[in-house]
Amino acid sequence: MRFTGKVYKFGNDIDTDAIIPARYLTTADPAELAQHCMEDADPSFPQKVQRGDIIVAGKNFGCGSSREHAPIAIQGAGVACVVASSFARIFYRNSVNIGLPILECEEAVQAIEEGDQIQVDLDKGEIVNLRTGETYQAVPFPEFMQHIIAQGGLIGYVQHNLDKK
Repeated sequence: MRFTGKVYKFGNDIDTDAIIPARYLTTADPAELAQHCMEDADPSFPQKVQRGDIIVAGKNFGCGSSREHAPIAIQGAGVACVVASSFARIFYRNSVNIGLPILECEEAVQAIEEGDQIQVDLDKGEIVNLRTGETYQAVPFPEFMQHIIAQGGLIGYVQHNLDKK
């Protein structure tokens, strides 16, 4: 899977309340959550993000609560992929569960700037900054996890395998 998009960059320790504030947790509808995605970190984000854009963030992205609404809001906003120095483990797992592509790569986070266009090859773990031509290598997901993400998450993966039987 490959994604090309404009970068929106965030810092370290972006918690789930900054991703989707608790005051909007009365719904699990991705479209409704998307209207408030990242608004506590950047109030204009929900209006300016476009389908296919990419979030680049520092360390411990998605820390805080275990709410699965956070990756759902990001996915609902049309974000194609999140690249971070590191992810909170529960956010990492929730992202895989719903099929939100994520990669960890400190080097890319340090070099990529807000507004850059990047290309992400999820299968190879390769990130290319189209402005500078620089390439960064993240550790790609194991093949079975790539299949989960390709099927839209754990539910889609299980359904796909049941349908094959």
